[in-house]
Amino acid sequence: MMSTDAQATRNGWRLLRRTLRQQRRGLTVGVSIGLLWTIGKIAVPQLTRFAIDEAIIASGSLMTWTLLILAAAVIAGLFSGMRRYFAFRESRMTETLMREKLFAHIQGLDVAYHDRSQTGQLMSRASTDLQLVQGFVVMLPLVMANVAQIIGVIIILMLGDPLLALIALLPLPYLNFIAQRFSKKIHPANLVVQQEQAQLATVVEESIAGVRVVKGFGAEAVMSDRLRVEADDIQRAALVAARIRSTFLPGIDLLPALGLVAVLGIGGHRVLNGDMTIGELVAFNTYVTLLIWPLRNIAMTIALGQRAATALVRIDEVLAEQPQIADPSQPRHLPPSSPGTSVGAVQFDEVTFSYLTDEGLVRVLTNLSLQVQPGESVAIVGATGSGKSTLARLLLRFYDPEMGSIRLDNVDVRDLPLRELRSNVGVVFEDTLLFNDTVSANIAFARPQVDSSVVRRAAQLAGAHDFITDLPEGYDTILGERGYSLSGGQRQRIAIARAIVADPRVLVLDDATSAVDPTKEHEIRDALVTVMKGRTTIVIAHRPATIELADRVALLDDGTIVATGTHRELLDSNQRSREVLAAWSAPEVDDGAVI
Repeated sequence: MMSTDAQATRNGWRLLRRTLRQQRRGLTVGVSIGLLWTIGKIAVPQLTRFAIDEAIIASGSLMTWTLLILAAAVIAGLFSGMRRYFAFRESRMTETLMREKLFAHIQGLDVAYHDRSQTGQLMSRASTDLQLVQGFVVMLPLVMANVAQIIGVIIILMLGDPLLALIALLPLPYLNFIAQRFSKKIHPANLVVQQEQAQLATVVEESIAGVRVVKGFGAEAVMSDRLRVEADDIQRAALVAARIRSTFLPGIDLLPALGLVAVLGIGGHRVLNGDMTIGELVAFNTYVTLLIWPLRNIAMTIALGQRAATALVRIDEVLAEQPQIADPSQPRHLPPSSPGTSVGAVQFDEVTFSYLTDEGLVRVLTNLSLQVQPGESVAIVGATGSGKSTLARLLLRFYDPEMGSIRLDNVDVRDLPLRELRSNVGVVFEDTLLFNDTVSANIAFARPQVDSSVVRRAAQLAGAHDFITDLPEGYDTILGERGYSLSGGQRQRIAIARAIVADPRVLVLDDATSAVDPTKEHEIRDALVTVMKGRTTIVIAHRPATIELADRVALLDDGTIVATGTHRELLDSNQRSREVLAAWSAPEVDDGAVI
């Protein structure tokens, strides 16, 4: 039975072949040009031979042979440039096609996969590994031309002087043996190097993404130590690979040169004995020289091929992942929204859900049921870690429940196409992510072609218009990475505007006011009332002012809804309700002052 590593390598090469099949035409042109280059290249030594024997020694027309040699060299040079252009063009196309495929696949994988995957590992596959594949593909047309050159040279040598040709080619079997040994040893060494590079990328990514945390704790030295450990690991792994190369590559370089020495020694005596002309010896010697670089190039390509194979295995590991959350095979669709119809009904029916962690399954929800009527706003309250945000993630189908069902307008969300579901459920997360783009583009993220008037109206509803107009370029101001050039409250208001532009049937505010200063909360309270009016809204919050925006409050405790009612009704209903709600309702204090 084939080993797992061998099967993975085979899958990786299969992936490359499928990609290259899309480029058959360009690769064929590149190989054809390479063959024309080979003809020009191997013609030069023959013309040189005739120039020596018939023009210099026999007093023939030196100018004629010189022009012929020049013409052959020009042809070889012209096709060499064209061959290299097509090689790079097709290799970059391969890299582009695979990058687009990998990116689309990563985007399509479920949230649970991203929960357990390191960002640095994925970035390494999408950058370093793809560059290694590109570096190998660029060699393919070049190698094909080199192989044609080797075959052509061997045929000419055998036809010219079989005995001397055999002597010159005697090192080739040993060269093949060394190349095979080299290939087997360098592959696992390259795999270790690439794995260590991915670990280093993870440390760098975490350091940059979390630079505020690092600086806030004065932990620059901690991250530097982590980086130093990974860099040292890469150095050790790279030196192992370098020792393998330094052991085998000199032999690969030396063996063809031994054939050249033999040709000079034996051929020189044959010229002195009159059995070979000077032109024949020069041509023979040149042909042997022409073998050295192609043979060395093939050895280099073998090394590149092994690194590409390792990269392809790592890329295929991602592409082999099947998303656990996908579009249904027989999708249903939401009932159309029209004047006079009520849409946005949400129903959680006996929902049970657990998160998969390194320690196993952790139960979060147990037989939870909740109904939200069209146009109704419901606040979900509960202790930290009770599963409030999980409800939003299940509604968006970031995960699927183990048992039970979730319905939107009486359609099970598992029966809806993901794009349709998520375009009808807008969400404002607690951790707001803005993109390195204009304010306007961030607000219109879900609908990039929307009119600017819609963007401005959404900003006004979210209470963001005033501070946006105060920015240097207004709505055209470029926000820094993750929007950190804005305050937390400003980022949150832009996120709310972004959800408004999406115009969803259901709006989820996942602790959306947590980043807003309590003294400023009233500035967007009226805006939220306007946004929520007539729209089904699920409010996940802990601040009393935000909770009171909802028509109804549902208390989530011990994985299920234990009570529903108005804020005041729940405070008066039972002991557990008072404990949880009283904790959230306590006045917020800053430096001893109630705020």
